[in-house]
Amino acid sequence: MVEIGERFPSIKLLNQDLKEVQLPEQYAGKPLVIAFFPAAFTSVCTKEMCTFRDSMANFNKLNAIVVGISVDNPFVLKAFKETYKLNFDLLSDYQRILVSKLNIGFELPVLKGYTLAKRSVFVLDKDGKVVYKWVSDDPGVEPNYPEVQKVVSSLS
Repeated sequence: MVEIGERFPSIKLLNQDLKEVQLPEQYAGKPLVIAFFPAAFTSVCTKEMCTFRDSMANFNKLNAIVVGISVDNPFVLKAFKETYKLNFDLLSDYQRILVSKLNIGFELPVLKGYTLAKRSVFVLDKDGKVVYKWVSDDPGVEPNYPEVQKVVSSLS
């Protein structure tokens, strides 16, 4: 698990357009909000990603970038992004490498052997260091959006 003050692990993930993204280096120089969500097209995940979508004007004013990450494949993420007109990249941790490195995986009792990402938010400074971390053991709980924006605002 990465802790506050540590560098976020470097990893290459595919986005919804099958383009490789080097996280977090590709976003260096700007604050970065990384929002992990369990599964596209589920009610709470849809609400969370749409809340970030609706807050993008504020993040843009702060020169910050938002990305969403799930274990869904890039094709599902593309459909999710298009359906809800999400205005930020969605990255696929289909192989669960990052979820494993961060120790944020969980299984639903009805899906034994299928690991999802815990709903989590990491905010990184312009150098890729973690300045905020929130991980929920309850997939039905959403992040504290004003708190995330406040942290990002403090980095500007």
